[in-house]
Amino acid sequence: MSLLEDRAADLLNSLNIPDAGPRRIGKLVAYDGQMLEATGLSLPVGASVRVIDADGHATRAEIVGFKGERSLMMALDGEAPHSNGGRVEPDAKGGVAEVGYELLGRIVDATGHPLDGLGPVGASATWPLAGKPANPLDRARVTECFDMGVRAINALLTAGVGQRIAICAGSGVGKSVLMGQMIQGADADVIVVGLIGERSREVADFLATKLVPGVREKSVVVAVPADHPPVLRIRAAMRATAIAEYFRAQGKRVLLLIDSLTRCAHAQRELGLSLGEPPTMKGYPPSALGMIPRLIERAGADAHSGGSITALYTVLADGDDGDDPIVDTARAIVDGHIILSRSLSEQGVFPAIDVGRSLSRVMADIVDDEHGAAASSFRRLWSVYEENRDLILMGAYKAGSDPTIDEAIARRQEILSFLKQKPKERFELPLASAELIERFGA
Repeated sequence: MSLLEDRAADLLNSLNIPDAGPRRIGKLVAYDGQMLEATGLSLPVGASVRVIDADGHATRAEIVGFKGERSLMMALDGEAPHSNGGRVEPDAKGGVAEVGYELLGRIVDATGHPLDGLGPVGASATWPLAGKPANPLDRARVTECFDMGVRAINALLTAGVGQRIAICAGSGVGKSVLMGQMIQGADADVIVVGLIGERSREVADFLATKLVPGVREKSVVVAVPADHPPVLRIRAAMRATAIAEYFRAQGKRVLLLIDSLTRCAHAQRELGLSLGEPPTMKGYPPSALGMIPRLIERAGADAHSGGSITALYTVLADGDDGDDPIVDTARAIVDGHIILSRSLSEQGVFPAIDVGRSLSRVMADIVDDEHGAAASSFRRLWSVYEENRDLILMGAYKAGSDPTIDEAIARRQEILSFLKQKPKERFELPLASAELIERFGA
């Protein structure tokens, strides 16, 4: 008997119980189809809970606010048969993301559950969904080129390791195709993709066509279609960023792609308006515009680990409006932006990059003088043609009046051909730079 007692004592002593106090359980008191209210909880905003339905099943929810003694919650699992007085339990795992090398090659949802049918992920570590507080001085400078595999970007909008880039365009102009080219051509150790608020068909198409063999093995995909609750769409972006932060802490060169940042802002708009926030520009509450810099600032290079997150965020310009609040907010916080032109896409120029309106803020620091001069020459010819486009097309411009305009007209097709690239083609950075210098250098 003493042997059994000794074993029992050993088992009890091995248990690590951080809080031996009672666990506070809440009670569901209101439900209007979107927002739930509970009493008896004292959990902070962002905490996760489990709501026991009338049929005894547990559904997930997140605390998004409070009114006096009532906690306001947003459901994560859609509609459920909730009943008055239902049990509301804390969920300790809701605020962290499961991370680790076991995620490579896997597809998960906003809560970390696998979608690929390959069984449990079995991640070995955790990382806060909201990220870890960082000192701005821990961010390393962008001093090294990042090969994107796209000729126009490598040559004219050269990206750097740790740069944050916004890809802005209207619907159907080629954002997702350009992202696929970058995924297949990027020089990265790990690729993390967040497919936020897209159509389910596009998610399946992206996985089948963009994650080719050799790329999928080093990729992690977090996918949440448009028909999911807004909290899940926000969580998916946070989870994808948290996974990227973990691999950066391991010293890896990470490429993070969020498609799209606008869908995240739309989700936050739904959430904010439900909580009674006042709408501002185009109906966006302050929390929707404030979420964008918080998400983007988590990317970048780490001076301590040597790892980096080079981030690409697609931004949907509603109605091709370049002054849309989300486009303007994202463009102001990133280190560069790529504007896609509908008129170019209608001419069959893909990727339809508007070179004159696009910019890489780190390019001057990471390319040599010869490359920079050739890029400036290309941009000069592009801008001169665009400024005089109406005169040229109407026939009002007289040849010989300005040698720069004459050169821009004569080389227009050469300029457009330099931008064109087939979806499966890859142009490495040295090749793109050499071709630019050869064709447009001094």
